[in-house]
Amino acid sequence: MASTSAAASSSSAQPSSSSPAGNTPLLATGDWTKSLIQLAKTAELKKHALTLQLHTAHILSAHAALEQKNKAIQDLKEQKNKLESERQRLLNCLREVNEDRDKADIQEATLNKEVNDLQHKIKTISEGEYAVAKQDVDRLRQELGQPPLPSLQTTLEEKSAEYLKALRLQAETSNTPTGAKRAGEELAGDGQPVKRPRGRPKGSKNSKPKSKPASTPGPSTGGAPSA
Repeated sequence: MASTSAAASSSSAQPSSSSPAGNTPLLATGDWTKSLIQLAKTAELKKHALTLQLHTAHILSAHAALEQKNKAIQDLKEQKNKLESERQRLLNCLREVNEDRDKADIQEATLNKEVNDLQHKIKTISEGEYAVAKQDVDRLRQELGQPPLPSLQTTLEEKSAEYLKALRLQAETSNTPTGAKRAGEELAGDGQPVKRPRGRPKGSKNSKPKSKPASTPGPSTGGAPSA
């Protein structure tokens, strides 16, 4: 009886001892586990490295574009400074031109006023005092048998012709270069050139003039000289 209970207890103990061993999972041990971890980390490193290289390429490209843009901005600033300097110069020139134009307008207005005043003065004198004096002179000259004086218009035309002639001669003189006229020519009273004789005048040789002998007094014809 005791042996039967012992066998039963032993048989019940065997399954209880074998059940824990069958439920335990298998675990890898040794260098193989480390290799798997190393491979996984290496794959992840390559992935992140590629991503980093891609971002680095984008940054370098953007940096190159940024440098080009900065250089373009600097060039534009220099060009803008040059244009601003030119603009200021042109504005100064325009200001000077406007000032000169205003001065010319003032001078023109002044001259026009003076011209109008002179024309009014000429008209007043011509139709007033001059006309009376001209009539008196012509009447007296007619009584004396002399021709009348030329009209005022004729006198003005003669003065204008003389003035224009003087201006023309002055312009020709100023345009003639120095030394253009031939030496030895002068203008006469009628404006015609007068030629001097060429060559040396007589007695102008480089020889000393001969000394004349002292005159000896002639013999007196007699009688004392009168006082």
